[in-house]
Amino acid sequence: MINPLHNQFALDSIESRDLESLFHPCTNLADLHERGPAVRSRAEGVYIWDNQGKQYLEGMAGLWCTALGYGVQELAEVAYEQMKKLSYSQLFASVTNEPSVLLAEKLMSMVPIDSGRVFFGLSGSDANDTQIKLMWHYHNLIGRTERKKIISRHNGYHGVTLGSGSLTGLPPFHQNFDLPLTGVVHTSAPYFYRNALDGETEEDFATRLADELEQLIQQEGPETIAAFIAEPVMGAGGVIVPTIDYYEKIQKVLGKYGIFLIDDEVICGFGRTGNPFGCQTMEIEPTTMTFAKALSSAYLPISGVVVPDWLYEPIHDATKKSQLFGHGFTYSGHPVCAAVALRNLELMDEWNVFERAAHTSVAFQERLSLLSSHPLVGEARGVGLLGAVELVKDKATKEAFAREEGVGAHCMSRCAEHGLIVRAVGNVVAICPPLVISNDQVDELFSKFAKGIDDTWNWIQSR
Repeated sequence: MINPLHNQFALDSIESRDLESLFHPCTNLADLHERGPAVRSRAEGVYIWDNQGKQYLEGMAGLWCTALGYGVQELAEVAYEQMKKLSYSQLFASVTNEPSVLLAEKLMSMVPIDSGRVFFGLSGSDANDTQIKLMWHYHNLIGRTERKKIISRHNGYHGVTLGSGSLTGLPPFHQNFDLPLTGVVHTSAPYFYRNALDGETEEDFATRLADELEQLIQQEGPETIAAFIAEPVMGAGGVIVPTIDYYEKIQKVLGKYGIFLIDDEVICGFGRTGNPFGCQTMEIEPTTMTFAKALSSAYLPISGVVVPDWLYEPIHDATKKSQLFGHGFTYSGHPVCAAVALRNLELMDEWNVFERAAHTSVAFQERLSLLSSHPLVGEARGVGLLGAVELVKDKATKEAFAREEGVGAHCMSRCAEHGLIVRAVGNVVAICPPLVISNDQVDELFSKFAKGIDDTWNWIQSR
């Protein structure tokens, strides 16, 4: 029988009640029932408090998502006003609502796709599922019915549903779930620190990965491949920043075979990398785009897929015969979610968030780079207000700690002891603060992180 931890927490405590009733996502469930949950109680700006009154600097923007930080009154007010005015309306069967229209217009004014449309969902996972279905649907309609395969990358993260979970290239999201589904294939990540050959330059590395991609395309059959999906900077797979010419070489291969490029901006979108979109930082020309997370600063769940008009048109024309485009969600274009997301983007303009974040990122990246000299750090890497350190057993040989040693998790817990929330992804510790973080708070973040990593080094030495 699973230990409910009643001997550790009071029977009526939120911790005990959690262990009796909740099924946690993306959690080591055995560890949860051994140690109990961490309870978050309130938050404001870039800080969050637990139910014991302890304050933490939020170094992960929740789950890479609270771009404007916590407790923004304007977002609460617009949600309240929209709930009073129109609490729900669907987009099914030719019905619309003003917040969804205004948000779609705002997004189309921002994205690097000249003319297109926005399809709304609730999460990055369902948005990338939509991407798969649209790729299949479009190619069926234009008579290229064999073009169904999607190429993703190892270490990529695109969601956890059957489709998007197949796109994800991380083993824990496949094991015991019978994923990936047939039709999704994976190629190497642009992980120079781990995957470069001895003596290989960054340009040579990018050339080799482009050649590997082309070999995969030829092996699978170019006529069977619909699209390639990529995060501009890989987030949950270890904050992997591609070499500068990687996407240029990859896009030449995709263009040669007429393969579309799905740009997954779920983490990188809306200022995270120093530009409005990660594709602009990494010089990607997307066919379609996926948004979520910072679209509403996570105040309410909403996602979006942007498609160009030339992709939309045959889908539109097909309904003259079929009478229905048979895809959508009950909450697609939920008016409250859309109103909050629209006001969130307006506040980003009014507060000059993109410009301020780009300025703050200079100090952030400087402090991050200083961690390279730490005896435990193999590489410190990042771009904009996104970064990570990779913890290694031996700096010279890049020898990694075994995952079961839990070094990354230990560092994360020590940072928490010092009042900082970061996220361990195996031996990589990721940092992704709200975009509104100040330079002084960047100093606070890295001062606390230094204490956590020093504690971890001492722990390793003591063993």
